[in-house]
Amino acid sequence: MANHKATRKDVRQSAKRRERNRYYGKTTRNAIRNLLASDKTEAVASLPKVISMIDKLAKRNVIHKNKASNIKSGIVKRINALA
Repeated sequence: MANHKATRKDVRQSAKRRERNRYYGKTTRNAIRNLLASDKTEAVASLPKVISMIDKLAKRNVIHKNKASNIKSGIVKRINALA
């Protein structure tokens, strides 16, 4: 690493962003897991919140927009398949 003020600042910023992105990603994965583990009425009620979380990850470029679409599609299919 070059020993410049701007480079050191960039390292600090990227570490902060990485931690933030890891937090958002992990929180969203936990929300998806809880959604799929719940019964149909609870799942339908919490679906908009989880879809919003996934969309925010895609907007922040934590995940790709196509991956977000695939995740949302899979969640909706699994919820519709519940009895």
